[in-house]
Amino acid sequence: MPKKFLKRFVPSQQFIKDHPSLRFLGPVVGDPNLFHLNRYSVSMAFLVGMFLAFFPMPAQMIAAAIIALWVRCNLPIAIALVWISNPVTIPPIFFATYSLGAWILDTPAMNINVTLSWEWINGELTRIWKPLLIGSIITGLFCGVTSYTIINIIWRWQVIRQWKKRKSKRKQPKIK
Repeated sequence: MPKKFLKRFVPSQQFIKDHPSLRFLGPVVGDPNLFHLNRYSVSMAFLVGMFLAFFPMPAQMIAAAIIALWVRCNLPIAIALVWISNPVTIPPIFFATYSLGAWILDTPAMNINVTLSWEWINGELTRIWKPLLIGSIITGLFCGVTSYTIINIIWRWQVIRQWKKRKSKRKQPKIK
């Protein structure tokens, strides 16, 4: 069930190989392990993608691709999951991770007005980076490990259910 469900949304290996902007990757993308939908590849992709989705860094998709190549997990799923943090969800996610980090470090949370400018990055970001980083790491690890565990449990449950279904079909008498 999870494999059939995920196959509808994950691009095929051939599509990735034929895509003009990805041809430079060559044989790396040709590795079939990066596109298999099995329990290991999908659960590890969820771990990688969920962790990086909560990590405050630019180029999360590139980092997800590099880590997915390194641990040989499903590349498209790992890259797609980092889009949990998108322009709409980044403010509440990073506010929550900053608040968690400030609480863990036992520092008072500052009231921050975000403006995307070099002055703000030099001034405000240098004051809030520790709580933001600590909260992001903890939240990312929690969500990544939780999703890894849930995917493993659901996948195993589905496999056991399918085995039992096949076993019960074999035991039924055949009508001639």
